[in-house]
Amino acid sequence: MKIICIGRNYTAHINELENEKPEEPVVFIKPDSSVLPKQQDFYIPEFSNDVHYEVEVLVKIKKVGKHISKEFAPTYYDEVGLGIDFTARDLQSKLKEKGLPWEKAKGFDGAAVIGEWLPKKDFKDINDLNFKLVKNNEIVQEGNTSLMLWKIDEIIAYVSTFFMLKKGDIIFTGTPAGVGKISPNDYLSGSLEDKELFTLKIK
Repeated sequence: MKIICIGRNYTAHINELENEKPEEPVVFIKPDSSVLPKQQDFYIPEFSNDVHYEVEVLVKIKKVGKHISKEFAPTYYDEVGLGIDFTARDLQSKLKEKGLPWEKAKGFDGAAVIGEWLPKKDFKDINDLNFKLVKNNEIVQEGNTSLMLWKIDEIIAYVSTFFMLKKGDIIFTGTPAGVGKISPNDYLSGSLEDKELFTLKIK
């Protein structure tokens, strides 16, 4: 199982981090060891003083595919979820300044939170899903998949030209504006169309 992540897929988030708007999807991969085990708290790693939450809609690939066309992309997933792409922002900034890969800032142990999965058929339109992240009873991120620069089916078609997709692979589709720092004793919860899919304590 691999975790394929899309960066800079919401204009407001691009602007808040003062990044350049990409001409094609920004793709990076997290190792399977980055998945935070279910029911486990997230421990802020010692190597960072500025870990940020980034809530994202997820899709789980259900069969092998390569060079998938956008037209057939919907047949490659039938589950949708929500998760967090934790980012060591201070470390990422140093790596970006030197033109180095982001893996240490994005792929560390526990950096991928994967919530519960819901059937795609439960939703009228996969490109019109509301989602949010709540920190300590305050909404800190809200998004809708209609605001993606590249929609889910476009993402699947694009990444499958570079990587063979396999059953169980998970795609993180990008985060909206509102990312921010976590601190010990924070409590996070994520909802997709008002269905809570994960809760998390920060240590």
